[in-house]
Order: sequence, then structure tokens, then C-alpha cells
Amino acid sequence: MMHAAVDTDIASDDAADRRLVEHVHPPAWRNPQAAASYDLVVLGGGTAGLVSAMGAAGLGARVALVERHLLGGDCLNTGCVPSKALIRSARVVGELRRADGLGVIAGDARVDFPAVMRRMRERRASIAVHDAAARVQRAGVDVFFGDGRFVDARTILVGDQRLRFNRAVIATGGRPAAPPIPGLDAVPYFTNETIFTLTELPRRLLVIGAGPIGCELGQAFARFGSAVTIFGEKPQVLPRESPAAAAILRRRLESDGVGLELGVQLTRVQSESGTLIVHYEREEGRSSSPGFDTADAILVAAGRAPNVEGLNLKAAGVTSTRQGVWVNDQLQTSNRRVFASGDVCSAYKFTHAADATSRLVLQNALFYGRRKASTLVIPWVTYTDPEVAHVGISEATVASSNGRFTTITVELSDVDRSVVDDDTEGFVMVHHERGRLRGCTIVAPHAGEMIGEAVYAITHGGTLANLSSTVQPYPTVAEAFRKAGDIYRRQALTPARRQWLARYFRWTR
Repeated sequence: MMHAAVDTDIASDDAADRRLVEHVHPPAWRNPQAAASYDLVVLGGGTAGLVSAMGAAGLGARVALVERHLLGGDCLNTGCVPSKALIRSARVVGELRRADGLGVIAGDARVDFPAVMRRMRERRASIAVHDAAARVQRAGVDVFFGDGRFVDARTILVGDQRLRFNRAVIATGGRPAAPPIPGLDAVPYFTNETIFTLTELPRRLLVIGAGPIGCELGQAFARFGSAVTIFGEKPQVLPRESPAAAAILRRRLESDGVGLELGVQLTRVQSESGTLIVHYEREEGRSSSPGFDTADAILVAAGRAPNVEGLNLKAAGVTSTRQGVWVNDQLQTSNRRVFASGDVCSAYKFTHAADATSRLVLQNALFYGRRKASTLVIPWVTYTDPEVAHVGISEATVASSNGRFTTITVELSDVDRSVVDDDTEGFVMVHHERGRLRGCTIVAPHAGEMIGEAVYAITHGGTLANLSSTVQPYPTVAEAFRKAGDIYRRQALTPARRQWLARYFRWTR
């Protein structure tokens, strides 16, 4: 087990991980000789940095990319890719446990955890080719491995080489942040940066944080066979999601055997003879009741911190806060030549948000554009089973809008495909303003695949009438969008309109 404070490396004794490293930080790599000047220098080789660098090079700009560790960043190495590989295996366990209800006698599912982790590493290594240093170099980008830092408003130092730039992008991303719980820093614990180095399944796992990462990995490890308890400060899982969505996920987690300690304050963490102990308190009226739980592993999934240390931002006149690099709505920093993109500056800590903000940065930095980050429509997806996805305004916004916004909900129990699939616990909820789509929440097995239709509609000013007139294939869960549109049209049929139609049909008989 590795302490989160230790800078972690991919396991070097594994063939798949050696293949991964060969792509994203080749051991034999030699940094190129720096050009006299660059149109764009990018700090950070995760999604935001790669999109910025390769996009600019594809447009003909002279570009340098600086990465201190592994290209691909959090998403490829310690985030989206490995976690979704584990979730895929866990989803099979869930399907097998429900197989009897579908007329299939599958018996007890036996999980080979080392094989699950080996598969994850192999898939990660296969995907790494897309972020490989050689591929980025072939695209026309000078790739530098090492610690990059500003030395003045137009220069970045890497090793002993100075990279002079006309424009720069800070895309250094973020990292897991541990909450200030007494004793936590004195015990070993995992974060998403270290949990994927496991080769043996923890017998008992305590998860600190009931947000997306905690719920995703907590459910997966419970299905693999760990005894899992998730701790959360708020009274619901996924505190930023719809209460109705959170309630469905809570029931599914509990059916998977996950213990939930919600609405609690963690007071202390300790280790006794190799056993980890988490102490907590739950407020009950005017008093609080203490409790504790034990485990042989802890996963901290409670927050992120921006990677700004060591960049010497002050030398470049770039302002930063605890939340990250300060940017205006055009993603420009306090230095007009320097922009930022991705987790280091955005409230949306998602790969697709990093991609979107980097595309915006290219237009604003290289072509003096004025595109605003606030106009981006960014969806959220939690890849539990069922998945939870949302975009746009929330139920809380609707409730406080004094009737400006209205909600229509289609239960999956009213969708034929969900009925035949025995996946009826979920819904498609749309929020609209006089028919114009303003928000959507989906709870369904593949909500992440479905939310794109709502994102497109909101981005392009779509209406519920548009959804009603869109031909959806039958039978699919996406039919719920058409149903929501049909409900809106029926609601729009006021008594006065009904009366007019009645007169019309009398005239035409």
C-alpha cells in the first residue's frame, strides 16, 4: 500500500505497465533542442495539454509541450481509463447476480481480482498509444519531459533549456486532496492515484467520500468481494445530484452490500496492529453519537487540488488561488499571453471539460478570439450501476424559480425497453422554460451515453417539441426523450386550444 503523499509511479515489473510507460514517458527519450521561439508552449501533458498542443500544431503553429511525469495525465493513468475498466468487470458481476430473474442460471460469480487488475493494465496500455510521445512528436510538437517553470512573462525553463513563447497554456491538472482528519496523514491510505496498483483484493475497505469516485469504486470493490463502507458528510450519496437520483443509487449500493454512513463527521483515523480505524460522529438533534469502523484499507475520495506548485507563476505575473489558476471568461490569466485549461482552472474536473476548454483556448490564444467558457454546456456522469448523468439546471433551481422552469419526468417503468431489460429503476427528467430545454437528469444503465442528446439540445437551443418530433429507434431507453416531448405537447394543449380544435373538427366533418 502506498501513502498518498508519496509521488507514485506505474508498477515497473508489469509487462503492460512497461508498455504504457514506453508510450507516455519513454525511458530512452531525449528532449529536443529548443527552437528560438514558439507560437505556443503548453505546460502539462494530460487531456487539456495534449488537445492544446496537438490542435495548435495541426493548425501550423510551432508548439512545445512540457510534461513532468506521464503523458495522458490523470485520465489515462490514474482516472477515467483504469476506473472504467474495473467498473466494466464489476458490471458483469452485477449482471450475473441478477441473471436468475432473466431466466439464466449463472450460479455464484467468482472474481479473480488479480486477473481483473491485469486486464485493466492491459487495456490502459492499449489506449496509451493515443497519448504516446512519438505520436505527439509526429504531429509536429516538440515534447519535453521535465519540470517546467516560468522565469519571466514570456519564458519557461525546462532543465537547462529556455522555451520562449508568444502564447502559453497552463494545463497542469490536479491531484487528490485529503481532508484534514486528525491522524489520517499518519496511516497508509489509497487515492485514485494509487488504488490501481493493487494486486490483492482488500478484505475490508473504508471509503472516505460519497461523491462520484467514492461511489463508483466503492460499488466496484463491493461487487469484487470487499466489505465496503462509504462515509459521507452530507445526508445523501452524490450530494450534487438530484435527491431522486441519489435515492435510487443508494438503494442499489445497499443491495450490493455497501455500508453507508452518511451525514457523519470523521473525527479521527488511527492504526492498531495493522488494523485501520475510522472514528466518526453523527449529529442527532442537539447531541451527537460516536461510532467507529475498522478495515485493512482506506480509500480517500474527497476532493481535488490544483497542480500549481513549482510553476513559479509569480515570475510570469500569473495569479493563482487555492482553487487553481485564476482566469477570466476567455480562460486568460492575469498575464495576457498566458491562458489556462482543464482541472487547474476549471470547476468542472472532467476529461471532456478539459478537451472543451482547450479547444476554446486555441481560438482565443492563437486567433484573438473572444469565446467564453461560461457558454460551454458541460455534462456530468457518475459511472455507477445504474449510471447518473445530468446537464444544465437542477431540481433545486427549478424549485426556486417561481414557476419560470418546469419539470417533466419519464419513469423507466414506462419505457418498453427498460421493462424487457428488467431495468426499470430510473428515470429521464427534463427541465424546461416554456418548452426550451434547460436541464436534464438521467438515471439509467447507460445514462452517460444518453445525456449527449440533451447536451446537444441545450447547446443548440432545442425544445421539447423538437424531442417529440425526433424519431427514436424502438425499443430503446432513448425513447424516454420522445415521451417527455409528447407530455409537453399534451400539457401545451390548453382548454382554449381544445375548444378551438373541437370547433375545427365540427366544421370539417
